[in-house]
Amino acid sequence: MHTLIQAVEEQFLRTDLPEVLSGDTVRVHTKVVEGNKERIQIFEGIVIRLNGSGINRHFTVRRITHGIGVERSFPFASPRIDKIEIVKHAIVRRKNLYYLRGLTGKAARLKERH
Repeated sequence: MHTLIQAVEEQFLRTDLPEVLSGDTVRVHTKVVEGNKERIQIFEGIVIRLNGSGINRHFTVRRITHGIGVERSFPFASPRIDKIEIVKHAIVRRKNLYYLRGLTGKAARLKERH
């Protein structure tokens, strides 16, 4: 039964997206439908969470907009994601960076990995 489910899920997995890690600053290009038109909207921020596996794998991106923190979760298998650009890699010691929610300004910056 388990292998049957995996066989079905493999059809929907995406291999064209880059490997995203916690602490990366990413630019996610998503397709947005407005009426009968479709356009690309870019959401840029820091990946604070990676969760799940296989077709259920998703990541959460956080950014500060006009002084307010905005978080958005994206499934890796979603056809709504056009592409993911990795802007920066950061040095982090944790998988979930929830502590960034309590930090603002310079304190919320992460050291860049070269």
